[in-house]
Amino acid sequence: MKLYRLLTEDDTSAFCHKVTAALNKGWELHGSPSYAFDAQRGVMRCAQAVVKDAPGTYTPDTKLGEQ
Repeated sequence: MKLYRLLTEDDTSAFCHKVTAALNKGWELHGSPSYAFDAQRGVMRCAQAVVKDAPGTYTPDTKLGEQ
């Protein structure tokens, strides 16, 4: 099955660590990162899509973060 996740986080090192952890679990970058201002919270936010091929059949109950 092909899995997709959108990783998001405030623009801090936590975002880079989140993406790095996903890459080390076999996820691959998909497209370019996004960067936007969260006016309500007054912070910049980052997003990066990642994809992964995994065995099995996808269901809505699939725990993407555990793959």
